Amino acid sequence: MIQNSKRLYEIAVGAVPGTGASTSPKLESRPARSVFAKLEGRFLAIWIALGVLLVADAIFLPRSLNATTLLAVSPFAAFLAIAAIGQATVIMARGIDLSVPAIIALSSSVLIGVSGGSDERLWIAIAAALLAAVLVGTINGLLIAFLRLNALIVTLAAGAIITGLTLWYRQSMGAESPVPPSLAVFGNGRIAGVPTAVVIAVIIVIGAVLFFTKTVTGRRFEAAGCNPDAAFITGINVKLYQAGAYVGASLLYGVAAVLLAGFIGNPTLDVGNPYFMAPIAAAVLGGVAMTGGIGNMLSVAVAAAFLIQLDQSLKMLGLPTSWQLVIQGVAIGVGMWMSEVKSTVRRG
Repeated sequence: MIQNSKRLYEIAVGAVPGTGASTSPKLESRPARSVFAKLEGRFLAIWIALGVLLVADAIFLPRSLNATTLLAVSPFAAFLAIAAIGQATVIMARGIDLSVPAIIALSSSVLIGVSGGSDERLWIAIAAALLAAVLVGTINGLLIAFLRLNALIVTLAAGAIITGLTLWYRQSMGAESPVPPSLAVFGNGRIAGVPTAVVIAVIIVIGAVLFFTKTVTGRRFEAAGCNPDAAFITGINVKLYQAGAYVGASLLYGVAAVLLAGFIGNPTLDVGNPYFMAPIAAAVLGGVAMTGGIGNMLSVAVAAAFLIQLDQSLKMLGLPTSWQLVIQGVAIGVGMWMSEVKSTVRRG
């Protein structure tokens, strides 16, 4: 079974001659198979960028690297990493998701509303919050994969609709309704000195890396993103994998929302606003190909850490917070340019 799946993957990316699929080197090369996938040029760049940033901070802003500061900002890197892995999964399926902030706001609101701030209903509230996120992802996936609607328009419209519904839902609650006390304690707790959110993010990153490098489903997903037509010929249900990308991504957004709500304690309607452009920036800077199929989740997580550390450094320099949005926009542009250059070199 595993051998057959490997062959299907090789056919889909054009690696097996005599199958009817292209064997030209013009196609994107296959991702490495090991857990710590080979850091090719597109993946290595963000590691170098993070290294340069840390060296610059050590010289000019040493206080940004002390233990207290790093522990304070690391949860935000964790939240972004989780959301970015979801966004990266969608991009690998040749899509885009602009409904992330709305899903995070919806999930946190459902969590508060169902729990009523009581520990007795905490697990039911968490399940409801995750279910709400998955429901949105399922609708997005069905509309985009099976009805072939434009992903940009669908997710943007979904975000607007969800925001309106969330606003209506929150009218019956206070402006800053608290989460259950035990969730607040968990969200601000530490495991062996490491913030809980960081530990969970690390687990998710490892799980994502293992999924894409060690499982049959992960290989088929990459094949469907690399070359949908060839993957379809080999028997891979491309539409199912495309729709599944939105469902899985939304589940991750829901997880990020629960952790973020616990960390904040009383999340408001704008809790998801910082996650509109940042997950896209992290995915692109992490080397995920906008043409689909190519990605390295470890590098995406590193890109999330890079963006948070860069933002923290700018704040310590006294620059206005508006620079964060400017830099994220520039980061996306540079990342897309680098991705296109890499693809052009391979096609040439």
